Amino acid sequence: MKMKKLVSGLLVGAMTLSLVACGSADSGAASTGSTASTDTASSSASASTDTAAEATTPSGDKLVIWTLAKDLEDFGARYQEQTGVTVETVVIEPANYPTKVQTAIMGGETEPDIIVGEPQMLGDFFENGFFANLDELGAKDFEGQIVDYVWKVGQDADGVQRAISYQITPAGIYYRRDIAQEVFGTDDPEAIGAKFADYPTILTTAQELKDAGYRIFASDSEINYFSGDSAWVVNDTLNVDDARFAYMDLVCDLYQKDLTAYANQWSTPWYQAMSGEVPILTAEIQNYEDDSVNVWDAEQFAEATKDLEKTEVFAFGLPSWGVLTMRDNVGDTAGKWGVCAGPAYGFGGGTYIGISNLSERKELAWDFVKFCTLNEETADWWIEHSQGDTVSLISALDKHAEDANETYGGEHLYSFWLEQAKGIDYSKVTKYDTAIGDAWGAAISSIKTGQSTKEDALALFYDTVASTYPELTVNR
Repeated sequence: MKMKKLVSGLLVGAMTLSLVACGSADSGAASTGSTASTDTASSSASASTDTAAEATTPSGDKLVIWTLAKDLEDFGARYQEQTGVTVETVVIEPANYPTKVQTAIMGGETEPDIIVGEPQMLGDFFENGFFANLDELGAKDFEGQIVDYVWKVGQDADGVQRAISYQITPAGIYYRRDIAQEVFGTDDPEAIGAKFADYPTILTTAQELKDAGYRIFASDSEINYFSGDSAWVVNDTLNVDDARFAYMDLVCDLYQKDLTAYANQWSTPWYQAMSGEVPILTAEIQNYEDDSVNVWDAEQFAEATKDLEKTEVFAFGLPSWGVLTMRDNVGDTAGKWGVCAGPAYGFGGGTYIGISNLSERKELAWDFVKFCTLNEETADWWIEHSQGDTVSLISALDKHAEDANETYGGEHLYSFWLEQAKGIDYSKVTKYDTAIGDAWGAAISSIKTGQSTKEDALALFYDTVASTYPELTVNR
């Protein structure tokens, strides 16, 4: 098997995606992936009390799973219970995962049998021949049963199915209904969605909230999942459309006009903003120019900010797995939240399950992939077990379409997420996205903090893209 060396961007993507991995049902807490145990092998855990489905494979077999998401421990445990197959699940830190997989497969190892990837890893994994051809095992028979964009994410450049995810991860705006009623006179999701309809409108909404004593977001990164509804590369040419510049202007205005609480995503104050008051930090603290406040240490943070002005935050921008993050952090604000659409369709994360091309148990591994992704009973179990994760199996989403989520004012979130997923056009996703997106983010950061003029920052952005991808045409 011919395999090329993985590009360094794969590892970078893994570290980035460790912050947006799916929620885990382990101990009832949401997992971002960064808490996964390091290279820990674990036999499948405790048996579920749900009614067991009829075993689809003989007992006495074995499967080895390598994963970055602890969810697969739970799926493995349930599969073992129902089939008698011994399942060994190894959870690997996202930063180490690509190297581990590459080393094993290029070294000719026949285990693991099951491997996974986040969307931004998959292109390189597929190109290097790590994932087996699922079409040869019958995947085409199930086309149309999984949400369309998820099915396409799991295909290689030739349209061959290589992986399938049990989740959809479209993005939405999570907002405080009580604040919405006070400031806007309504908490209706469609009405509040209109307040986030486009980037200029979001800026107006942010000022309205500040005038009323609130901040629209904890950080200026909350619209990142909606940062552009266009491809970065079209016909081998860099494509920076007007929406990208509008997004850049919005982020800079949010930062420079003091419209957020200046709390970096995933930091102590960012999580605290979900449950109530937080101190309004400074741009210097958010930008790490002022290190007098440690935003990663809750105890030190509380002491250092006790005398600062406080505010409450209106909204967060997160994919559907954000319901799990919010669930574990909203505290006394539980039941006061709603979810609405953002200014563009977007998605983030998702665990895609496939089979190692060197596995000697491909038929058994395919049975496991189907069990996790294409089995309605499993989907029903996972919805309950995860306490709110959004599955990709359309029949299960339809079945739960009217389920009311009390944390979000009784909204029918499975219907909402399915509708948002329908708007995701995966053809706009390219292999260049991570590196170009990182360069664009660096330009925005440089402009908003005053380190560079917009002209200089854009010039550096174009230079970076041109040097990283000399095969692309870069029009300035």
